[in-house]
Order: sequence, then structure tokens, then C-alpha cells
Amino acid sequence: MATFAKRTDIPLDGARTLPRSYFTDPALLSQEIEKIFERNWLCVGREEDIARAGDYFLVTLDRESVIVVRDQAGTVRAFHNTCRHRGTRLCEGHQGQFSETIQCPYHSWTYGLDGTLLGAPSTHDLADFDKADWPLLAVAADTWHGFIFINFDEHPKSLADQLGMLEHRVSMYNLASLRSARQHVYDVKANWKLIIENYSECYHCAPVHPALARLSPPTSGENDFSEGPVLGGYMELNEGKDSLTFSGRACGLPVGDLPAGEHDRVYYYSIFPNFLLSLHPDYVMFHTLWPEEAGRTRVTCDWLFNPETLRRPEFNPAEGVDFWDMTNRQDWHICEESQLGIQSRFYQPGPYSRREALPMQFDREVLRQLGHKRHY
Repeated sequence: MATFAKRTDIPLDGARTLPRSYFTDPALLSQEIEKIFERNWLCVGREEDIARAGDYFLVTLDRESVIVVRDQAGTVRAFHNTCRHRGTRLCEGHQGQFSETIQCPYHSWTYGLDGTLLGAPSTHDLADFDKADWPLLAVAADTWHGFIFINFDEHPKSLADQLGMLEHRVSMYNLASLRSARQHVYDVKANWKLIIENYSECYHCAPVHPALARLSPPTSGENDFSEGPVLGGYMELNEGKDSLTFSGRACGLPVGDLPAGEHDRVYYYSIFPNFLLSLHPDYVMFHTLWPEEAGRTRVTCDWLFNPETLRRPEFNPAEGVDFWDMTNRQDWHICEESQLGIQSRFYQPGPYSRREALPMQFDREVLRQLGHKRHY
């Protein structure tokens, strides 16, 4: 789905796909949750999802549940969905709005939207009990161009520093001002890494995505980043095509102030470990990935448009949404077929081609963060 690097000097060093256990072993997935997902910034949604004070949504990762909420001062905060009294989940609904406080349904311990403990019934006579000592357990939260990120690490690196390399690109797209037109949630019976590897190459595009290949040549484009936690670059649109839609025509107003030469490109970036960002001239698509099991991933996909597009009847955002829903489902199907094949006890890692440099580099980042040695 993403980009093919024209460069042929990226050393493959005999690179092969990962061994079967990386896609099938629950114990290895547990390592990935601990060493990758709980130590990196995770994209969890958009600021528009919690536009007002008290708006919240829940994030679920393995055994963890996190409340992402906008407080009375307008700050985006995140807290473990766990009461400090006896650990009860504070929220059950996936999203909603708190009035002014968060109250535990068990014993009515009550917290402010900033996490401070405001009320704890029948504790006034407890020796050495101070409400100030029992706030909700915070999770690091930050925003970037309208996207919300959380990080379970107690001392996370700066999100702005981590994504600074993308500033020159995303600053053209006015991302913070865009608004969601549609969201789809997919249950994909494949390992999370297979989905990112698939996104990171267009070696498969001609056989798997014939409609996409007719609009954007599978061997076009170049990579901006070919190693590390951010990978990707651009692919070109065929002459006479304005965007990736069924008709090839734009389905909305431009999403940014794009200079000459950028209107016939689509940029694709994988941002380690769970964020896929696709920048079109007339809309932006992004995926977030959440491993449910070694062989199952929940994928959320949103389509963002210039707000004016959503007010003008002459535009049809469904042209882009439905095109990528079809393309997504083609990807999910082939990833599921890969998962089934890899589960065979006769599977052996195969060699990466020159057109798969980004999946190879993604594998290296996985191994680096797990502290595993290269397997080839």
C-alpha cells in the first residue's frame, strides 16, 4: 500500500522475513506489548473526539484500560481506568461525557477531570489519610497536529522530538483543522506486524489492488525515511488523476496549502508502532493498530477532510472512503492468508526483494526494541 524506493543501494544483507514465532507465539506478543507498545507513543485518536470539557473515550491495550479525557482547562489527559480504592474500573462505556467529575461505581470515590481525588466517603477518620496522596494514576498524553498520543512509560521521550522529522511534510496539510467524515473498525485475523509490513510496500499492489494500480503506478515514488521508527515516502498519481477514488477525481477540497508538484502525490508513513498516516491531496486517512492476540489485530481507520468539504453538496467524501474501504479489505484478506500460511510448521522465512526494503527495516526496529538479535 505504501511506497517503493527507487534507491537500490539500501543493503538487504540477505534479509529474510521473521521466523514463525514472531507471528504466532502468545508469549512473544506479551514481550511486544511490554517492550514496544508500553514504551512508545501510541496514537489513540483525534482531539475532535473529545472536543468539550468532560468528553472522554477509552483505550484498551491487552489488560490495560485508559481514560482519555479533556479537563476543565481544556488539557487532554489520560488516566488508568482504575479506582485508587480497590481497583474497580471507573468507566465501562467506550466513550461519553463526564459532568464535572469521575466517580467510581463501587464506593463512590470521586475524582476531578484533572485526576485529583475530591471525595472518599468514610475516610475522614483514617489515620494519615490525605486525599492529595491518592489521585488517579496518570498516563503520559500529548497532541501532535490534532492527533492524540499516550505513552505508558514513566519517563517518555518527547513526542515532538520523535516526530520532528515529519514536520516539513505534514505542515503542508493543516492536519489539526481537518475533521473526520467516517471511521471503520476492522477485526483482522492477522498479526499486527503483517499489517504494517503490508502497508510498507507496493510489491503486492498489482495482483492485490488492481484498482489502486490503475490510479497510482506500483513502482512510482521515493522514500523519505528508510530506517528507524518512521518509515515511508510518496507514490505518484497517474497523469490526469487527482486522487485515489473510484473515478480518479478529487472528492473534496484540498486539505492543505500544497505547493506545485505535490498535487499528484500521496504520502504514506508508518509511525512505530501503531500509527499509519496516508496524506492525499483532498483527504487524509489514518489507521491505528491494536493487537488482540498473536494472530488477531483490531484496526481503526479514519478519513479526515477539509471541514468545508463536508458542508458542500457537490463533493462526495464516500468516493475516497469507499475506495480505501475496498482496498483495506483486500489488504486484510491477503494478510489473513499470510497468517494462515505462516502458521504451518513447515513455514520458513523467505528472502526480501529490493522492493521490500521498508518491511525489512521495520523488522529490524522490532528486533532492536525487543533486544533480539537479527535472525539472518
